[in-house]
Amino acid sequence: MLICLKETELNLMAPEKTTNRPIISVISPVYLAEDIVDELLIRLFGSLKQITEDFEIILVEDGSPDNSWEKIANNLANDKRIKAIKLSRNFGQHHAITAGMDHASGDWVIIMDCDLQDQPEEIPNLYNKALEGYDLVFARRVKRKDGFNKKFTAFLFYKIYSYLSGIQQDSTISNFGIYSSKVVKAMNRIREPLRAFSPMARWVGFKSASIDVYHDKRFAGQSAYNWYKLINLAVNISVAYSDKPLKIVTSVGLSISLVSVFFVIYYIIQYFWGVHLPLGYTSLLISIWFLSGLTIFTLGVVGLYVGKTFDVVKNRPLYLIDEMLNYG
Repeated sequence: MLICLKETELNLMAPEKTTNRPIISVISPVYLAEDIVDELLIRLFGSLKQITEDFEIILVEDGSPDNSWEKIANNLANDKRIKAIKLSRNFGQHHAITAGMDHASGDWVIIMDCDLQDQPEEIPNLYNKALEGYDLVFARRVKRKDGFNKKFTAFLFYKIYSYLSGIQQDSTISNFGIYSSKVVKAMNRIREPLRAFSPMARWVGFKSASIDVYHDKRFAGQSAYNWYKLINLAVNISVAYSDKPLKIVTSVGLSISLVSVFFVIYYIIQYFWGVHLPLGYTSLLISIWFLSGLTIFTLGVVGLYVGKTFDVVKNRPLYLIDEMLNYG
């Protein structure tokens, strides 16, 4: 059940504004959404007007191969509060969110995907909760309306990430939420090329809460995420936010070394007891393959960290903007 206050009540509860900044900025990365943009804007306007008329909607087109940009541009003439950023190519969802945050000016910033699985009608609830004294309010999707594969991979991803990072992650919480301008400024200072919005939001700290929200099926089209992208995201986040893979490899290598020492001691004792064991081709071959594979795996893990470090020191921009509309 949605909790909606009258506009006058909400404005009395809102923090006093000292500038001409809008009260709320909504950022939504857009990709493969030409059939969703119109509905997204209609529902956003309906929800935001329950809070205030002083808002902006920032749609960041992330190099979408369809007609998403044309759909966005067609809506700009209807209201100047709709703003659009077109990236020069597909940089990824989390980089697109960064572009939106860099250009958001609201006292509160709402991040949401464009597919309408996260409901715009939940925005007043997030805002009301934030006014209770929280800097971040996460939306917790109790019942995800996703297919089995997506739910299973999300569950597996967060379990692995929680283990590698040492920080408990909730698979029901994603990007959807409301963030104070203080939080956004802190997150904008993080310019690492390996970006994951939700872990970044948790890392900056501040007072946070979460509320249960309704989660719906995708309004139209198919998700751009596949197994490859999810695996790649998991690897990037694990490498960017944790050194535990290196510790695991070190522990495995040390364990194998200790086991080999015990075997040496065992065979020495056997020798002095007069037990002569024939040399086995199979055991020798298995040992060589096992240790060679472990060595290559270890070098691969170290190489991942070296490669990601190389990406950081290149200091390239996180995104490039091709066009901006309704700015200035």
